Amino acid sequence: MQHGEHNAQQQAEPQDRTQDRAQDQQIELMSAHKPFGIAGLLAAKFQNNALTPLLAIVALLMGLFAVVVTPREEEPQINVTMANVLIPFPGASSPDVQSKVARPAEQVLGQIAGIEHTYSVSRPGMAVLTVQFKVGVPRTEALVRLYDVLNANQNWLPRDLGTLAPIVKPKGIDDVPVLALTLWGKDAPSALELERVARTLEMELKQVKGTREVQTIGGPGRAVQVNLNPTRLRERGLDMLSVQAALAGANASAPSGHVMNPNKSAGQRINIETGYFFESAQDVADVVVGVHAGKPIYLKEVAQIEEGAQQAQQHVSYMPGAASADLQGQMYPAVTLTVTKKPGENAVDVARAARVRVEQMRNTVLPQGIEATITRDYGETAAEKANKLIQKLAFATASVILLVGLALGKREAVIVGGAVILTLTATLFASWAWGFTLNRVSLFALIFSIGILVDDAIVVVENIHRHQLLSPGKSLKEIIPVAVDEVGGPTILATLTVIAALLPMAFVSGLMGPYMSPIPINASLGMALSLLIAFTVTPWLALKWLKSHDAEKGDGTASTATHSPGTGFAARLPELFGRILRPFLNSTRQRWKLLGGIVLAMALSIGLAGVQWVILKMLPFDNKSEFQVVVDMPAGTPLENTAAALQDMGHFLAQQKEVWDVQTYAGTASPITFNGLVRQYYLRADAEQGDLQVHLIDKHQRSEKSHAIAQRLRLGLEAIAAQHGANIKVVEVPPGPPVLSPLVAEIYGPDEAGRQALAAHVAKAFAQTPGIVGVDTSLKADAPRQWLQVRRQRAETLGISVSAIAQTVQGALQGVDATYLHDGNSKMPVPVRLQLPLASQVGLKDVLALPLRAANGQLVPLSELVEVKTGVIQKPLFTKDLLPVSYVMGDMAGSQDSPLYGLFGIRPHLKEAALPGQGALGEYWTQQPGDTYREYAVKWDGESQITYETFRDMGAAYAVGLVLIYLLVVAQFKSYLTPLVIMAPIPLTLIGVMPGHALLNAQFTATSMIGMIALAGIIVRNSILLVDFIQLQVAQGVNFKEAVIQSAAVRAQPIVLTGLAAMIGAFFILDDPIFNGLAVSLIFGILVSTLLTLVVIPVLYFSLFNPKESV
Repeated sequence: MQHGEHNAQQQAEPQDRTQDRAQDQQIELMSAHKPFGIAGLLAAKFQNNALTPLLAIVALLMGLFAVVVTPREEEPQINVTMANVLIPFPGASSPDVQSKVARPAEQVLGQIAGIEHTYSVSRPGMAVLTVQFKVGVPRTEALVRLYDVLNANQNWLPRDLGTLAPIVKPKGIDDVPVLALTLWGKDAPSALELERVARTLEMELKQVKGTREVQTIGGPGRAVQVNLNPTRLRERGLDMLSVQAALAGANASAPSGHVMNPNKSAGQRINIETGYFFESAQDVADVVVGVHAGKPIYLKEVAQIEEGAQQAQQHVSYMPGAASADLQGQMYPAVTLTVTKKPGENAVDVARAARVRVEQMRNTVLPQGIEATITRDYGETAAEKANKLIQKLAFATASVILLVGLALGKREAVIVGGAVILTLTATLFASWAWGFTLNRVSLFALIFSIGILVDDAIVVVENIHRHQLLSPGKSLKEIIPVAVDEVGGPTILATLTVIAALLPMAFVSGLMGPYMSPIPINASLGMALSLLIAFTVTPWLALKWLKSHDAEKGDGTASTATHSPGTGFAARLPELFGRILRPFLNSTRQRWKLLGGIVLAMALSIGLAGVQWVILKMLPFDNKSEFQVVVDMPAGTPLENTAAALQDMGHFLAQQKEVWDVQTYAGTASPITFNGLVRQYYLRADAEQGDLQVHLIDKHQRSEKSHAIAQRLRLGLEAIAAQHGANIKVVEVPPGPPVLSPLVAEIYGPDEAGRQALAAHVAKAFAQTPGIVGVDTSLKADAPRQWLQVRRQRAETLGISVSAIAQTVQGALQGVDATYLHDGNSKMPVPVRLQLPLASQVGLKDVLALPLRAANGQLVPLSELVEVKTGVIQKPLFTKDLLPVSYVMGDMAGSQDSPLYGLFGIRPHLKEAALPGQGALGEYWTQQPGDTYREYAVKWDGESQITYETFRDMGAAYAVGLVLIYLLVVAQFKSYLTPLVIMAPIPLTLIGVMPGHALLNAQFTATSMIGMIALAGIIVRNSILLVDFIQLQVAQGVNFKEAVIQSAAVRAQPIVLTGLAAMIGAFFILDDPIFNGLAVSLIFGILVSTLLTLVVIPVLYFSLFNPKESV
């Protein structure tokens, strides 16, 4: 029996192949009679090709490979290369540093190609220059250019001027730590003990694959502290410089050669070393530093020697919040370890591996009693965001497939679903090959594209089904190439129009360009791939899955009901559109009324922004797990006072139910974010500077978003800061490109005093404007300063140089490292530091008592060699692009929460801010003033500059997109007027977009603009399908008016279906704080413009192309 079945099968196979061959010949005859376009040819070639399913499997596997290997990050990595060039100029005043070092150096650095801006800050004794390269300039290339220019201009300063060699510190996105680990203990171990553990952990964490730099923030550092006693020094005839020289001379050892061994049995040669290195504090204490009255003087006789923590230059502490109810609000000494990753490494993998390594170190390197709390994990947040978005992507895909199933039938849904999944997997692979990571922007691009990607497959499947009903006697194999070819031209054109609308956005410049570039590039790649799959894989799936019309007669499936000419909603569409369109087609007056209504609706929609029912903003804040409070105490504040202010603010924050923990950093900077990178917070190291890093509980455990929490807590923080005389800024991680501050006024003018006075006036204008908070300036408040002016005649008579006096005072107060311990254990060098004890650093009494040795050997107290003078500290001086400048900064809070409105609120106060007798105050928006010698001027910067650049470039991209769409449509329809009809509905999107934002109380942001640009392509796609069908019907002899009505009736279903698919994709991003604007634009824009397009296009086409109207 098996043998009989086998024979029957063998006989059946040749018959099937003969039948397929006959159908293929028939298709070839059809194409010869009426040549197929590229779509029909591809469909005919691939619909029954054995390679088609293999290619589909390859596309699927490529996508799975891309999901596994593509690095995951929370935000796109914007390649912003910056470099600080620090040029020490010891003892020089701020004006000297600026005129002799900073501005000439800025002029030299300006030679480098690819520079966006150069900045300089001139402080007493130091010039800090910043070179900011244009976005996208590769880090290595940028640094090579920088070093090349510095090396080529080494002679730009005289050798004996007193400047030291420039120190270059490059910074980029990879310098932002992905992981922060705070060490603290419930038993309050000392900062030095914590630092010792952290230094050992550094080595362990650096072994983790992918880590780039592991650093410790906090900890005083270990030293042998030699606290000198000025009285004893004087009694024993010693001065500080001689003690320093004695210590340096005593701590020496060197290989001295070798001698022959007299005892040959033990070897021929003995290596000789001479000298001895200090190994402990006792070794230091026992050094003979001089001779007095014929007796040796040991260091321990003239100083107190202690091995331990250095005098604190920074304080780091940890405060548990909601994390530990029993410890809430208590303060513990702490240090923080930060881990950065190498370029191209997966942040998720690096952070996870580092956490595992820390767990492995517990009870070995990490002793019991020391807690290691994760206070930042960008790997975890990136994984959570990526996984959530991939889940949304799956839900959006399933929803669109379900929609197709309800509208067209189960089999059609499977075909469309297969095409969409293949398109997504192929796009993910193309995105990885392009160099994108899996981040919120690239994944949102795919989610928002779902509704567009499905269009090609829907149009193709729907038309195959329509042709089945029109030609019930033909086989699917005959129908498919004809059906695909019919919609091939308009589908290709429609896809190209969407790409033409989106792709120019990839060329947006500035920081916003690379941030948003995954959207146009991924969406365009997806559109191109969906078109290819619709013409190749979709016909193959249709041939395998769709039933022939004859077979369906008895099947009773949903698809039969949907597409039967006598039943279903589709059958009622001609009558519906006949009732809607005939009044407009029969009456010119009605058409004018329609036009008037549309114009009025557009005007009202645009007016919503004017009356502030729709707020314009660059990007809204995301719901993050952290924010930062930057604290600036009055100039001259000691470190302990700064730490006390931070402790009070930290205690207030730790009591809040949303706060997990707080870290305070006094005299140093917290681990930087991308914001801190651009604002250069890593340079904050003065005693009066500090910040608090606030770590919030998980967003699923709190009702408020991080931005609302930060705004609510600002008032309480400001009240505490006012008690300490501090200025605070609540700094959140920006969703897009960071700026110096949301509101920035750059003050230019001919002289420094005038600029500073004007800056103070403008700061008052900021403070008077409702909604503006956190006002700050680059002006430093006056603080007392004393300088010891050397009595040159007296000093020179005694043979004491000015430099010896300066070195003695500097050593006494700042400390001088005479030499270092060689204990064989310490990772960091342990200095032997000469210094006055802290108790002697109150006032100048003990400093002036310090002895100095005259040329005749006698000791002279410092008080006889100097005269104490008082004044105020020297202020830092700023330049930007070689122009001297002062800065005024502010932030925006309140209901509007957009710096644009704050900016317009400040402007009425500018007249009052102008300096008397100096004429009108100049105002510049996009560039620096051309002549700063003739006027005082304000140049607006900050978020307004980024907003202007972004919307300028997006507007240009929109315009370019419209021109490309026009050219494409002209090429297809061979007419200059038809494209104008097709593009007419583009402005109609405003009628949906702006009221949609007002209805949902959503801000109109850069992502809203992206949605509007995408809408241009989507709406034009619908218009093309309508106009193409009208022309097709007219060519077949149908009455013009009937053809116009039929176009809306027949194409309504695929148009509404594709519109709903795009809206469903957008619904899944509606809850995202940043991409909410994109979703609102798509949902409301498609809803309104699709409904209007089905009326406006037929009416407009009829009006322009039918000269004999029926009235």
